[in-house]
Amino acid sequence: MGKLALAAKITHVPSMYLSELPGPRQGTRQDAIDGHVEIGRRCRELGVDTIVVFDTHWLVNANYHLNCAPHFKGLYTSNELPHFISNLGYEFPGNPALGQLLAQAANDMGVETLAHDRTTLGPEYGTLVPMRYMNTDQHFKVVSVSALCMAHYLNDSARLGWAFRQAVEAHYDGTVAFFASGSLSHRFAQNGLAPEFAFRIWSPFLEHLDHEVIRMWQAGEWKAFCEMLPEYAAKGHGEGFMHDTAMLLGALGWSDYDAPAEVVTPYFGASGTGQINVLLPVTPQDGRAIPRPVASTAEGYTHISTRL
Repeated sequence: MGKLALAAKITHVPSMYLSELPGPRQGTRQDAIDGHVEIGRRCRELGVDTIVVFDTHWLVNANYHLNCAPHFKGLYTSNELPHFISNLGYEFPGNPALGQLLAQAANDMGVETLAHDRTTLGPEYGTLVPMRYMNTDQHFKVVSVSALCMAHYLNDSARLGWAFRQAVEAHYDGTVAFFASGSLSHRFAQNGLAPEFAFRIWSPFLEHLDHEVIRMWQAGEWKAFCEMLPEYAAKGHGEGFMHDTAMLLGALGWSDYDAPAEVVTPYFGASGTGQINVLLPVTPQDGRAIPRPVASTAEGYTHISTRL
């Protein structure tokens, strides 16, 4: 039997990479980098062999997808922000066997998922940035999961997360961590205003909303959060429509989950968006609260059930 040992919602802001480089932004994201290093340290302490990243920079228009190639190596330049991430080198091992296992479990639960272990597809920076600071020695294997889901139901993303945990605990011989790699509010500063908002949130409404969500997480108010997640994702401009968060909470038990979150890197603003590194303790769950599949209706995206 395998184990899900650690779960976290993490930032991947590209200004972390700028923070390494000489220039006006050098050192300005050291707190976020230190948070990643600490989460990596805890993974090692818990015996994690593979990190599964729900990556809100991997856009997909049909199905769920896993990138589980045997090995990843290359140079990455962001097509979104090439002036922030340019020629970033990366290398780490993959885990094809686990990727196939996870995909099969999701399909068995009725969530159509494809695992790609023979591919030239490289990871997106929602995976590459955290691995730069957590996995510099290639200690961890990595599986990347598409979480910028353009035509998907949050219900299915929660069910995907639960299926992944079931697969790990029932069929995997090892120890795994799950990361939801994405922001809280994700309303970028309007074009031309990015420098002014480099360390700020776009609006007071979004900042207050994010702070209330963090309070709920620290208080373990997960049932209430699951009920508000669809509206929060829409009105709070959630990154990737917050499918990464639904996947992570599905793995943790959805609305039955009640553990208080531990903030590792306090909330901060980046180009208008709200960011955090936070650990969500893994507790025993039976999955009864995982949402039902949603019928194919126009309303399916905005409404989400909290129990079977």
